[in-house]
Amino acid sequence: MTTSFFADKTHKTKPRYVYIGRRDLNSIWYPQNVIRNQKYNILTFAPLVFFEQFRSFLNLYGLIMACTQIIPSVRVSPLYTYWLPIGFIILIGMIREGYDDMKRVYRDRELNSQKYILLKANGQKEEISSSDIKVSDIIIIQKNQRVPADVVLLQTSDKSGSCFIRTDQLDGETDWKLRIASTLTQSVADISVFITDKNASGKIYAEPPSLSIHEFTGVLSWRADEPLTAENTLWSGTVLASGEATCCVVYTGSDTRMVMNTSKPRAKFGLVDAEINTLAKLLVAAGLTLSITMVILEGFQGSWIRELVRFLLLFSNMIPISLRLNCDIGKFVSSWFIQQDKNIPGTVVRTSTIPEELGRIGYLLTDKTGTLTQNVMVFKRLHLGTVSYTNDDRTDLSNILTEHSRTATIEASESQQPMSSTSRTRSILRKTESMKVCEAITALAICHNVTPVFDEETTARTVNSIDDENHSHGFASDTPMTSTTSLHTTDGMGSMELLPRKSVTYQASSPDEIALVEWTESIGLTLVHRDLQSLTLKFNSSQQLHHYKILQMFPFTSETKRMGIIVQDEQTNEIIFYLKGADIVMQNIVQYNDWLLEECSNMAREGLRTLVVGRKVLTSAQYQAFEQRLTKARLQTTDRNRYINEVVGNLENDFELLCVTGVEDKLQDDVRQTLEVLRTAGVKIWMLTGDKVETATCIAKSSRLIGRDHDVYIFKQVGTREECSQEMNVFRRKIDPCLIITGDTLQICLSFYEKELMELIINCPAVVVCRCSPTQKASVVGLLKTYGNRGLRVTAVGDGGNDVSMIQKAHVGIGIVGKEGKQASLAADFSITQFSHISRLLFVHGRNSYTRTAQLSQFVMHRGMIISIMQAIFSSVFYFSSIALFQGILLVGYGTFYTNFPVFALVLDQDVRPEIALLYPELYKELTKGRQISFKTFFLWAFISTYQAAAIMYGAMIKFDDDFIHIVSITFTALIVTELIMVALTVRSYMASANVCRRGVKFQLLCPFANHFQISFRFGISPIMGFYMGRDADYINLMFTTRHSQISPNPIQTASVSKAHAILNLQINIFFLTEIN
Repeated sequence: MTTSFFADKTHKTKPRYVYIGRRDLNSIWYPQNVIRNQKYNILTFAPLVFFEQFRSFLNLYGLIMACTQIIPSVRVSPLYTYWLPIGFIILIGMIREGYDDMKRVYRDRELNSQKYILLKANGQKEEISSSDIKVSDIIIIQKNQRVPADVVLLQTSDKSGSCFIRTDQLDGETDWKLRIASTLTQSVADISVFITDKNASGKIYAEPPSLSIHEFTGVLSWRADEPLTAENTLWSGTVLASGEATCCVVYTGSDTRMVMNTSKPRAKFGLVDAEINTLAKLLVAAGLTLSITMVILEGFQGSWIRELVRFLLLFSNMIPISLRLNCDIGKFVSSWFIQQDKNIPGTVVRTSTIPEELGRIGYLLTDKTGTLTQNVMVFKRLHLGTVSYTNDDRTDLSNILTEHSRTATIEASESQQPMSSTSRTRSILRKTESMKVCEAITALAICHNVTPVFDEETTARTVNSIDDENHSHGFASDTPMTSTTSLHTTDGMGSMELLPRKSVTYQASSPDEIALVEWTESIGLTLVHRDLQSLTLKFNSSQQLHHYKILQMFPFTSETKRMGIIVQDEQTNEIIFYLKGADIVMQNIVQYNDWLLEECSNMAREGLRTLVVGRKVLTSAQYQAFEQRLTKARLQTTDRNRYINEVVGNLENDFELLCVTGVEDKLQDDVRQTLEVLRTAGVKIWMLTGDKVETATCIAKSSRLIGRDHDVYIFKQVGTREECSQEMNVFRRKIDPCLIITGDTLQICLSFYEKELMELIINCPAVVVCRCSPTQKASVVGLLKTYGNRGLRVTAVGDGGNDVSMIQKAHVGIGIVGKEGKQASLAADFSITQFSHISRLLFVHGRNSYTRTAQLSQFVMHRGMIISIMQAIFSSVFYFSSIALFQGILLVGYGTFYTNFPVFALVLDQDVRPEIALLYPELYKELTKGRQISFKTFFLWAFISTYQAAAIMYGAMIKFDDDFIHIVSITFTALIVTELIMVALTVRSYMASANVCRRGVKFQLLCPFANHFQISFRFGISPIMGFYMGRDADYINLMFTTRHSQISPNPIQTASVSKAHAILNLQINIFFLTEIN
């Protein structure tokens, strides 16, 4: 057996033959069954972390500048001046990455060390870790235990061979899934015979490892061949919800479905980050230009290349390497605020790097079912062609069912008594009318994949002999409360009695099916038992049971858009094929009629989801021939699904149309108000749904996605270039219309006129795309990102697995935890619990995150520009010499200790109160223009930096020419205080922000300058500043007083501080006058 992973890739590309219980017969190498989510190991941690850190332009620039300091001839400051900041940033990054990876290691270790029972020869059992499981092993999985590998189900504790699993960690769906053991192995008394008896040689043929969790092609060979499908498998990561399962391992480790479907999420890069990168490159260009200018003005004297490098180092502070760290901290705080907001409980931020993107949303694409609606289905209408029934007619329907349950007795009595021809005719007509209703209701109660699950504490009282009844109908006494534990017969007619029990729970993959079964129960026909081979219905009025044998099941798929079941009535031995599905599919299967499409359209206009139900009675010969062809198709190992669909398709014709059902999906709370405020805020909303045009149109209007005054244009079905051109010309002549188009039509039009069509519909007030597949949803998102306004972001909102592709494709993905599970929520950047939370998420948190990030990033740039310009002025005064103005701890502390606390006050700032932001959504429209950070604001900050630097430097040199030797003390003091005041001027909300600013100023200035001055917060610098700041001036007014009475200050230091104070007052007064003007 090959043991090297690098030498053998056969396990990935070729089908495999797995010998049940005989790991020693494996002929090729299979991966170890371990979960490994960690990113690093001991050897790769440092190199990979360094690589990730220095992929950032700012970090790489800082590293290059620090490395040049190693050369003595170009060194301008002590080594720690450059190495300490870059080292601190890298250290923070390494600690963060190391902490996150250690958490992954512990989680992996916990999963890999979970214990499972390994079945050995002669029925012996051994407890082993998950990581020790190999392909071919027979393992026993207990209830509520995680499935450790991809396995084929051999046996279950239920005699019917069925069990339930939870798949929410695999596909996000919360409904339990039914799984079925192979009939060849379920009946084996001792499954260890495959290990003990060397001649038993049970073998499983399995396809190569695949991504598909809904399909599996395999064959189990032992005494006979039996096809295996996904219903016979348990995938790794699922949880056994009932009973005990004995399984054979077929895929391990990296070959499992769960690992193959686990991909690293695409790192999303925000628009603000891109804008900051552009401005950072401008700063690099400015620093280089300034350095070259200095060398030119110096006249290229001496070693001018060395001087150029030294100037580059002196001006490197213009590019703040702490910018990325500051912005990351700001984003983390914004994400924390979102999760702590009690007005939107349950919100989870899964991507903390893009909260500011919520402030730039211009296009919102939403699913319908479960997103705008609750995905809570309520049965509304049953249409039989000639008559329609609603929930108001339940009494009439119950009476018809009651009469039908007595039919057998009535017919028996009528056969013994003569009756007139008139009364017999009326009876026949009455029966015919009632039979239509009964057949339709019976079809709804049978044609589904619903299983009733009762509480485990439910008990039953035997009336005649429950065991005999169970065995006569193939029921198992240990079936997990899904059936006969509560069925009791009292006579030969099959009447029964139930003891009081807790409410039944229906398990199904679709809420539509549960709604139909619950409705049939409400009118008197209850599903009381369902297993692999049979189902039982009970007439509530007479307690009479009807038993059906399940011969075949054809589950619903998105490709076929229908589901079917073939049953045999045990009372009449009649074989019936029931089928239900979408009208677009069923209209070609049922017999000709003149009302189906019209009634489906009428129901769709009412916002109802429609299903067409039909049936076909099969003769015994027909079914036998069909079964032989189907068995042969299921044994195919290539293109199995195609062969099966062909065989079933040959039987799906000439069906009797029974009824059309209408189910309503209720709107979510406050959907109308949310859509209206989003539209007022300038957000264009598109609805992408798989429903038909009429249903989608009705929901769009009822939810006010389409306003009452909007003109609606429904794009006709097209197939050629000419038809596309004609429809586009008609649509072009409309004035500001809302567009409704099907996914197929959109795809055809895009293939001919992609750019022209997108330019037409990009500005529509609302767009509804119907009959839209998951792939088409993702492509629509991609088109909006390509052709939409580059300054606006695209967000996608959904709640189901079919929405994951568009959520991941969008700039911002928002998932809703709903009835369909958590798959969309887990794949999204932000997870919410209901659609109405979007307004607060965008208008409050999106606004705050965007404005804070813009302010913080530009202020950090300003902080670097002002000190670099001061350095340039200083060098020019000293004949363009490359001498540092500030050295050592002053330069390091300027960007960290001295100014960090007040800068973080910007992270807590807000320009508009939440109540105002929600009350006036028009404010959000202004925000999406992107004016918070732009070239205009950047150059304004650059002008302020130049002005302040010049005021400080030239003011110090002109006014205090006699004390020029103390220029460092004077200018640095004025610089620090200027920056702190600029923070206070930038902050617009003096609550928590002012507190941080005030305490930070006091702490930072008192510590490093304790021997120079003290600070008081009780007075103002000048009337001008008080006028400029208004009522908030008390928080930021500062005045410096020398501490003559407390210490014996150095006269030179006291003079330096007093002079700095004078320069600062002069500069601030001039600055405020400029601002006011």
